Amino acid sequence: MTEEEMRKRLEILRIEHRDLDAAIDALVATGAGDQLQIARLKKRKLGLKDQISQIEDYLIPDIIA
Repeated sequence: MTEEEMRKRLEILRIEHRDLDAAIDALVATGAGDQLQIARLKKRKLGLKDQISQIEDYLIPDIIA
């Protein structure tokens, strides 16, 4: 995967993470979602965050001064 492809993937993951956050907030605010559904969405959101972190770590390497 090229750096450009990784940056595009990163943007897609960030959008999906943001969308999940909005969906979770909406379900909690309206009380429409059951706890299992909310837990699954939160787990998916956490997985996206991990993927985002991995790509960011690859694209922005640590520099030890």
